[in-house]
Amino acid sequence: MRKRFHGLKRPKVRQSWNKYNLYNLTQVVSPPTITRTYFQQKWSAKSLTRAYHGETVRERHWKGMFRPTIRSVVSMDYAYLARSDGAEQALGRGSGLDLAPGSNEKRVPRTPYMNMVYAPLERRLDTAIFRALFASSTRQARQFVVHGDVKVNGKKMIYPGYQLNPGDMFQVEPERVLFATGAQKAKNERRAGRRYKNMVKLASESEDTSETAEPSPTPTDSPEPPLPADSKIELKSLLNQARNILSTNSALAAKKKQDLRAFKHLLKRTLSRSTTSTILTESLDAQLKELTSRLSLDSQAPPATESSSVAPTPAEPGSAETSSPLENLVAPSPAPVRRSRTLQREEEAAIRAAIAEARENPIDPSKPYATPWRPREWMSAFAFIPRYLEVHHKICSAVYLRHPVARPGLGEVPTPYSTEVNGLAFNWYLRRR
Repeated sequence: MRKRFHGLKRPKVRQSWNKYNLYNLTQVVSPPTITRTYFQQKWSAKSLTRAYHGETVRERHWKGMFRPTIRSVVSMDYAYLARSDGAEQALGRGSGLDLAPGSNEKRVPRTPYMNMVYAPLERRLDTAIFRALFASSTRQARQFVVHGDVKVNGKKMIYPGYQLNPGDMFQVEPERVLFATGAQKAKNERRAGRRYKNMVKLASESEDTSETAEPSPTPTDSPEPPLPADSKIELKSLLNQARNILSTNSALAAKKKQDLRAFKHLLKRTLSRSTTSTILTESLDAQLKELTSRLSLDSQAPPATESSSVAPTPAEPGSAETSSPLENLVAPSPAPVRRSRTLQREEEAAIRAAIAEARENPIDPSKPYATPWRPREWMSAFAFIPRYLEVHHKICSAVYLRHPVARPGLGEVPTPYSTEVNGLAFNWYLRRR
């Protein structure tokens, strides 16, 4: 990336979600016209608009794509067509007669044709990926395409300048989209990710050494498959969490401590086995859910009895130490208070929703983005989708419905500049074809 790509002294708006670019958007003003010649006005408008539209496209290539004709649509009012032939539109000084004071007739808003100057660039694959909110910038979208993470109509496409046609469907790898739109890891989260990778590496190396040390089995032997490394790591993490809760939470009831100790012994027996299946981890996960719900809920108690409230402790935004529902749901019990049946049901529904969310959006230190996933900063200011795209964010796919057009009062090409600035840029390229 060039130096001063998001300069603040001479700001130029880019197709990016960067925070400096958001600041530059707030500083956008029309270039001065009083002290400049018409040639200078056109050149300044071209320089500003090209910094945003197709910044990665060479000028020579863009001049070949430029078209002086602009697509537009006009809504036809059937009632007006039935009572008039349109002759009154030619009266006056070219835009119809002036309306009488107090008239209720609404004038049709003007069509911003000049905002459609860069409509051909919206057909490019990298621009469409950025408009569909699958990438944080057009440069990142180009990277996804070149690296083979994008498919068009089911086939891999590695050309960022591919021109989409109406009806084309493009799809981006979900992991790439999560990385592009997700928040970045904090310092402690990156440290936890490195520790996790080292643990996986050591586990794989130990397995390799054990396999080389063991004699090769005879054809009559039928050994069972060893425990996968991922399952071992997950079971060890659950065991450590259970130990931490037993050591730190001294206010837990005796029954809860017994349940936690039983769960810890089950994990130890599981880790001591030489062979097992990957389904065992899923069953332990289900048992963990049942245990945490039993520890945090007391729905069988009568409304008049006193029960301790066990609520999930929210983790800090930058923390990566809390990584399982067991730590989030089992917390030290505060002073006993009286609970009603309705409040217990509300807590039960909230904790069930939290468990479901933790299942769908788990904490995974191996991911290159912050987990559980959350949108990146400054994304809300750029989160809009043009009308000519139909996006399905659950499968990271979008359909290019049609080419962008100009409507009365609306130009479908998103641009941060006014119609006058785009009109000057249009005249620059109109005279230089």
